[in-house]
Amino acid sequence: MSLPKTVAVIGAGNMGAGIAQKIAMEGFDVVLADLDLERAQRGIDIISKLLGEAVERKIVDQAAVDATLARLTPVGDFEALADVDLVIEAVFEDLLVKKDLFRKLDAICKDGCVLATNTSSFYVHELAAVTRRPGHVVGLHYFFHPAKNRLLEVIPGPLTRPEVADSMDKFAEAHGKTAIRTTDSPGFAVNRFFVPWLNEAVRLLEEGVADIPSIEAAAKHAFRIGMGPFELMNVTGVPIALHSASTLGTEFGAFYEPSERLAAQVDAREQWPLEGDADPAVAEAVADRLLGVVYAIAGALVDEGVCSLEDVDRGARIGLRWAKGPFEMMNRTGVARSFELCEALAEAHSDLTLPDCLREQAASGTPWSFQRVDLAVDDGIATVTINRPEVMNALDEEVVGQLSARFDEALAHDGLKAIILAGAGKAFVAGADIRFFVKNIEADAIDRIVSFTEAGQALLRRIETAPVPVLARVQGMALGGGVELALACHAIVCSTKASFALPETGLGIYPGLGGTQRLPRIVGQPLARRLILTGRRLKARDAVEAGLALEAVPLTELDSAIAGWIEQGIPDRYAGTIPADAATAEAYDASHLQALLEGTMPDGVSEAAAALLARDLRAIGRKAPVALKEAARLLDEGAALDLPEALRLELDALPNIFGTHDALLGLKAVGSRTPPEWTGA
Repeated sequence: MSLPKTVAVIGAGNMGAGIAQKIAMEGFDVVLADLDLERAQRGIDIISKLLGEAVERKIVDQAAVDATLARLTPVGDFEALADVDLVIEAVFEDLLVKKDLFRKLDAICKDGCVLATNTSSFYVHELAAVTRRPGHVVGLHYFFHPAKNRLLEVIPGPLTRPEVADSMDKFAEAHGKTAIRTTDSPGFAVNRFFVPWLNEAVRLLEEGVADIPSIEAAAKHAFRIGMGPFELMNVTGVPIALHSASTLGTEFGAFYEPSERLAAQVDAREQWPLEGDADPAVAEAVADRLLGVVYAIAGALVDEGVCSLEDVDRGARIGLRWAKGPFEMMNRTGVARSFELCEALAEAHSDLTLPDCLREQAASGTPWSFQRVDLAVDDGIATVTINRPEVMNALDEEVVGQLSARFDEALAHDGLKAIILAGAGKAFVAGADIRFFVKNIEADAIDRIVSFTEAGQALLRRIETAPVPVLARVQGMALGGGVELALACHAIVCSTKASFALPETGLGIYPGLGGTQRLPRIVGQPLARRLILTGRRLKARDAVEAGLALEAVPLTELDSAIAGWIEQGIPDRYAGTIPADAATAEAYDASHLQALLEGTMPDGVSEAAAALLARDLRAIGRKAPVALKEAARLLDEGAALDLPEALRLELDALPNIFGTHDALLGLKAVGSRTPPEWTGA
């Protein structure tokens, strides 16, 4: 099933306007509908104001805002939705209102149009039941604010056609969302544990265990979050918390029912008072209760098959912006201790059933394990997906190990035609996990970094020498090790949103997964020098011009483009390099390398090369000198070797570079606004 071309959003309030804004920003034509044109236009005005603020903060430029607004059409008559491909309703959470709306839409919209609900409270199948197209009804649950929050729960009803649900997963990616799939269950995944977490905070207040400032402080510390439960309710609306808890209580029983204190706060029409000092003496008791609630319900979600434990964690990390998901937190707490917290909770709530999966994990005494890399095979095409979008698919020992295993499983399939390597979410792969490097440098365990890199190089060599075509599906950003993974594939096909960068020299290291060796063999030495020494980003179309990627297409056409290349055959990427543009070829000629490393303009260069270097020398000047020198050496010496020997050369230099003080400085500075002060050692 193809992606929608025109999308309608019904309900022009903050939520509906935010949904419409995000979809329009990603290139879709959007109709924003409400009961009358005045309300619909008010939604457009909300979007225009938010986009104007984004321009002021230099998040987007005015041209992008103008293009977004041009894709938005306000309407006050639902008859105008007759020809749209997808309708997303975002009206008030009233089941009768939603049912009436779905009946009207079913009569108005063309055959094949998908009707989606943004409900957080009701069953998808209840809305599907009032239509003649239950196979084309699905849940799309966005999170506030939908223009910024990347999570989208995709909820098929019992009668939703599989191809419809699959197309909604692709639609999620196409408008910048990370989708998690859940069954049609009350609260779906995230609200199922998040709302009781809010409610338990109010119970703690109601029981006199702690006051609001103490609960806030304990929750922030335990969950490593910026806002505690009471502040969150103030931001999103206290009545919404009551409504959500009431709905879950009706479905699941007394444990989920809202506390009397929550209802009283709504009746008072007041926000929670946050002022006051926290009492550290109650922090542990508060944390244990809040963790116990989350752990128990997370386990129930897995027991009931609502979603996978990985998606529970993704929902918490992406949708709620928690530092860790429930199952990751259980590993930190300890699986036995985590189950004890759930048992204590069950003693106070006779209707709370302890999940079997938690009981079994506690008995095993082993931490939860997670599937970070997925494999799907369809008609001889295997897709291996790094599914760790909460950290932009960063590579660590676990991911590399699973990627290797899934790749071997793919190769073992009979009738295999090709393998596609992909990344879930907004990024392809954003390099290696920086924390892994820092931790091992500080522990004087550089040999572990070398072993990790050696295993990665071995995997990339297996990819490169695979007996079937291997294509990198680069839908977004590729950084560092992500670029190197893509370079090892037989071809890269990317979306026009993709970009490629090797920032390692700015971290005090060099690209160690083949970047100093494969890149020059594909794009030539001058451009490879420029990209590695400056760390500059290469946009999608520039990557195609340089011969790095085969083709750059809109994200909605990426999969069909890949299928086309598999069908017609992939050219040998090492057959010959495309010459760099004249300015780059001159500026980064080997004869000028010493001057560049010293941060000076080479003598006698043309005006075009000088203009290029005037910009680049500033970038080079911010990089670690020791890393620049080593990267330049590897580029130069590796060119005289065959590829396996050149890769060994790169690997052999790792202990020295990771043993430098600048490597530790650069890696620890990631995420900091203060650039490292390089020591040159």
